[in-house]
Amino acid sequence: MTADQDRWLAVVGIALDVPPGTQTLRVRDAAGERALSFEVTTKRYPEQHIRLKDSGKVQLAPDDEARALGEIETIRALKRHWRETAHTESDFIRPVTGRLSSRFGLRRVFNGEPRAPHVGIDLAVPRGTPVAAAAPGEVLAVADYFFNGKTVFVDHGNGLITMYCHLDRIDVRAGEAVSGGQRLGLSGMTGRASGPHLHWSVILNGAMVDPELFLD
Repeated sequence: MTADQDRWLAVVGIALDVPPGTQTLRVRDAAGERALSFEVTTKRYPEQHIRLKDSGKVQLAPDDEARALGEIETIRALKRHWRETAHTESDFIRPVTGRLSSRFGLRRVFNGEPRAPHVGIDLAVPRGTPVAAAAPGEVLAVADYFFNGKTVFVDHGNGLITMYCHLDRIDVRAGEAVSGGQRLGLSGMTGRASGPHLHWSVILNGAMVDPELFLD
């Protein structure tokens, strides 16, 4: 929930694989608990074809596949993290100033092989560009993943988390409080990347949602 003048707004995270239809939101306040219904409608996203020189990032060796699957489970657990706060800043700044090279929801094909949809946005910037926290928060985790490369998760409270991937360098540590605009690291192309850029994701209540919805 987020305050807007004299009313409260509920911001609901809906995963890309949720089927169209009626969903229910449970609301609990001083008046008790009630259910509010809303409709999820169909949206068709474009397809994006990407050619990677390193075919090992598409057709994985057994050891790499085992590593990647373990990391996917770790990231799923991080996405479900909850830290209650009195206020959550949901008006984000761009982590970097760069060309938007890939939008949220694209159906991606790597070297002719269909893969999972794009669950963030890509901002094309030169290697070594400072990457800033989109809003105040607490560093939830830092790691170097097979697909995402060097990655920082920032917890903004109440189920809102941002993720910054493919970094060349990480300048923060887990548990550290950060301010909006504070440098988290430098951009790069670690992990599965065809060139230097920042992949930026926003997670709301465990679901990857479109980061552009949180920008002015």
